[in-house]
Amino acid sequence: MQRALISVYNKNGIEEFAKELNKLGYGLLSTGGTAKYLKSFDFPVIEVSEYTHFPEILGGRVKTLHPIIFGGILAQRDNPNHIQQIKNLDTIDIVVVNLYPFLETLNRGAPIEEIIEMIDIGGVALIRAAAKNYKDVLVLVDPDDYKKTIELLRNNTMTLEYRKYLAAKAFQHTASYDSHIAAYFSEDLFQEQFTLTGKRIQSLRYGENPHQKAFLYKTEDGYPLDAEFLSGKELSFNNIVDIDAALRFLYDFIDEKAVVIIKHNQACGFAVADDLLTAYIKAYEGDKESAFGGIVAINGVVDEVLAREIYKNFYEVVYAIDFSEKALEILQEKRNLRILKGSTKRTNWNYNIKQVGAGFLLQTEDFLKLDNLDVVTKVKPDEKTMEDLIFAWKLCRNFKSNAIVFAKDGQLVGAGAGQSSRVMSVRIAGMRAQERSVGASLASDGFFPFKDSVTLAGEYGIKAIIQPGGSRRDEEVIEEADRLGIPMVFTHRRHFYH
Repeated sequence: MQRALISVYNKNGIEEFAKELNKLGYGLLSTGGTAKYLKSFDFPVIEVSEYTHFPEILGGRVKTLHPIIFGGILAQRDNPNHIQQIKNLDTIDIVVVNLYPFLETLNRGAPIEEIIEMIDIGGVALIRAAAKNYKDVLVLVDPDDYKKTIELLRNNTMTLEYRKYLAAKAFQHTASYDSHIAAYFSEDLFQEQFTLTGKRIQSLRYGENPHQKAFLYKTEDGYPLDAEFLSGKELSFNNIVDIDAALRFLYDFIDEKAVVIIKHNQACGFAVADDLLTAYIKAYEGDKESAFGGIVAINGVVDEVLAREIYKNFYEVVYAIDFSEKALEILQEKRNLRILKGSTKRTNWNYNIKQVGAGFLLQTEDFLKLDNLDVVTKVKPDEKTMEDLIFAWKLCRNFKSNAIVFAKDGQLVGAGAGQSSRVMSVRIAGMRAQERSVGASLASDGFFPFKDSVTLAGEYGIKAIIQPGGSRRDEEVIEEADRLGIPMVFTHRRHFYH
């Protein structure tokens, strides 16, 4: 008799799947809670302990670990020796298992005793055994696969390709599960073996360019964009990258009314104000030319007035904490405009990965600290100037290095980034700021190797500078700032962002 073994924590869809298996003539084996659940629908279920004549022991820690079970799964049907050895046993041709919710239990702060009990043993062994013998045994770990599996079995069209697909998915499932357990037991993020696991949640039209394939994955720790897609065209690869960049800029201004406009993964506009409309207008006026075709992210709720102002320009994406009913109605008149409602807080942002060849670099995330500011010039910044300096410093760390930011009165007025020369970044920021550079504060993500950037800043009318310090020529740089009457603050903390 053909048999299916069902032991699932996630019972979504299992009633209908078991019903269809029963119709197809499969004898149903099950364990504990799953057996009780299926019996409540009057399915003819045999409990594993009854089938093996061996009761569950150790409080349920040992249920399925038995030769009768694993012999029925692992026997190769085309191997006469295997068939001879299990001649008194039924084969188990379908294994339906999903695992204890280890990560969910961990994330809700359960006590260690409960977390340990969520480390599945028998379930993982069943999945691996069935996947190993995929030519003869179907293994299902995802309820989304139930419907197609039944259709193929019913129509007698099961393929080896589909069996391999299920086996691969099974091994991915157990690998992901084990990676979270390993991370839990590791006291250090940078353990000897680091495993990054994710679940594909979206196929994208293409990648950065039309000839590249691309997909969006989520880790088990949370959704990559904590947002609800309200309307518009499907998000592209580049849209998602730009939204992530926008959230990086907003993160340090989470308690303020802030607006950022991103173009090609860089901020072309950023402002804070007492109200969002003013913040948006200031952000847009920071670089009207570059704003065209960018994305807007807003740390607040978009109302009708703000929506009408946003509507005047062409954007790819508008991202905000929420939208009023009328604001949404206005923005949705642009059918292709992607509108997302979501959080502007960044969570589970503990490490950073960069691919290098066939490997990767792993580092802790670069968080902002303002606990070691040091005024190094004779001339001192007043309170308002210090506010501008801190504002510029917060912005600067999210631009590509070498980064230079000009800021004034809560507004980004010019930026230069991604240059091989720091003085060139100063020139680009000055070019973008033009006359607005007069009276602005300058932030640099790295130290000045020479005094030339300070001299140039003086020519642009910069009133104050903030930078990490640490150059061998710091003394010359400070002397030049004093000569020009420009207050300079050292942060003693670099923020390169390659």
